[in-house]
Amino acid sequence: MSHHIKDVEDLKTKLEEAGESLVVIDFHATWCGPCKRIAPKYEELATSNPDVVFLKVDVDECEAIAAQYEISVMPTFVFIKNKVKVESFSGGNEEKLKEFIQKHK
Repeated sequence: MSHHIKDVEDLKTKLEEAGESLVVIDFHATWCGPCKRIAPKYEELATSNPDVVFLKVDVDECEAIAAQYEISVMPTFVFIKNKVKVESFSGGNEEKLKEFIQKHK
């Protein structure tokens, strides 16, 4: 199950806790149609990949985090290893999401 990030400190804590595990962040907005469509698939992936940390960031609630990761399109998925961004892509493409998770975990 994914964790909904509340603020910068929450994100920092989750990245620390993840250690060397892959972290996937779903930057989304409540008003975004593609975000709503991919959300159930994202939760399924979170359930089927217990070794990966799945986080969700609402860009309207956490503007500072969205700015830090230079998010301009939703959804955008950011992949992090050892607290460093390794890759990202925008758009609600489930197959691409699965592919990137397998590539980086």
